[in-house]
Amino acid sequence: MALADLLEAPADAPRIIGDMESKVPPPPPLVGNHSKVIRHGEDFSWEGIELEAYKETTESWKGITRRELAGKRGESGRFHVRYFEIAPGGYSTLEKHEHEHVVIPQRGRGEVQFGCYIYRVGFGDVVYIAPNDPHQFRNPEDATEPFGFLCIVNAERDRPQSVDGLGVCHICE
Repeated sequence: MALADLLEAPADAPRIIGDMESKVPPPPPLVGNHSKVIRHGEDFSWEGIELEAYKETTESWKGITRRELAGKRGESGRFHVRYFEIAPGGYSTLEKHEHEHVVIPQRGRGEVQFGCYIYRVGFGDVVYIAPNDPHQFRNPEDATEPFGFLCIVNAERDRPQSVDGLGVCHICE
């Protein structure tokens, strides 16, 4: 195969070196602790990754879904990468926990509250949530698209605790 053919091949086509075309293995399965590529689809979906509810109950959140991208299908279990999406007017639980996590917006714009601080965030911003900081993610009512973000978190982590308005702001305590 000529270099020009390789450069014009579809992004998901296996690259063939020399005359080894007949010996190219199939792509690895989605499940297992091995290197893999999970293809991004239309409308912020990924091939083979199911859409899941954010949490079991809807008492403290509204209009949010998630997709587990890494950490749930046999990977080494040190961290999870998840994609959350919040519909216009939706929000995550106002909560705190001992584990830290990092959030990187990928779609739309939204708000993050930690403690008494509220920030507008968008594509490529990086949000670090420190241990035990009460926090919540929101998509304003007037938003024209979902607010989607990657969340990287330890695989082994404590369960979040819902927080009410009291005790959220260290200035007000």
